[in-house]
Amino acid sequence: MLISGVAPLVDPLVVITGAGSGLGRAMAASFCRKGIPVVGFGRSPSTLGQAEDSIASAIFTAMVVNVADEDAVKLAFRTLRERHGDPSILINNAAVYPHRDFMEESGTTFMQTLAVNLGGVVNCSRAVLDTMTISGRGRIVNVGSFAGQAPTPAGSAYSVSKGAARIFTQALVADVADRFPDIVVSTWMPGVLNTQMGLANGLDPDIAAEWGVDLAMRNDRSLNGAEFERNTEILPSRSAKRRVLDAVLRRRPAPARILGQFTAEPKAA
Repeated sequence: MLISGVAPLVDPLVVITGAGSGLGRAMAASFCRKGIPVVGFGRSPSTLGQAEDSIASAIFTAMVVNVADEDAVKLAFRTLRERHGDPSILINNAAVYPHRDFMEESGTTFMQTLAVNLGGVVNCSRAVLDTMTISGRGRIVNVGSFAGQAPTPAGSAYSVSKGAARIFTQALVADVADRFPDIVVSTWMPGVLNTQMGLANGLDPDIAAEWGVDLAMRNDRSLNGAEFERNTEILPSRSAKRRVLDAVLRRRPAPARILGQFTAEPKAA
């Protein structure tokens, strides 16, 4: 099933965390090229400044925000609402990946990673939902990693944080979906990228960004709780009974796919 035909959000305002570099910057640039305004959060003023120079768009606004700080996040969302209006899309992308053996970790350093990679997702989701629940409509995409399901050496804190963020997505859907079915929350795992946190032979973040932008623009209810790897949905596991029934009825569940070809509708004059 292709999801490119699903009606996108109208006149969206996007918030992207971790927008100063890598995938976050690439997604911000992609949205702006399509005429969609973006507010980019980041911790480093210099990195955000580089992002502004690279994106070079009047509809990109950089804000220095530590997503691990709940009060700072609340203030940032109040400020952006006053200046730009209510955000309709949130992409929780900010993350840190300290490569440390667990025996070199302290409780403090371990929890610092969780504060950004999990706490940042919680803080920003909670803040954006204040207005999304009023309008009854919105889109949240949490950028995940397979490290949350298959931990790698020297990455215990990162793996735990990503696994917990994945469960948080499911918990958020359980809490919100029944009351606000048009607030759609998904997990997206873009895969290994050629970024500072990734590998030199990883995927070009500009390619992955197109998938992320396309997915974020689709608020089809069927995507609530869905998980995507790169541009393909990961179908939930089926029970033995369900597999037998599908075989009898000759049903073959097909994963949704992201085309990465979203283009904004031209605004009426």
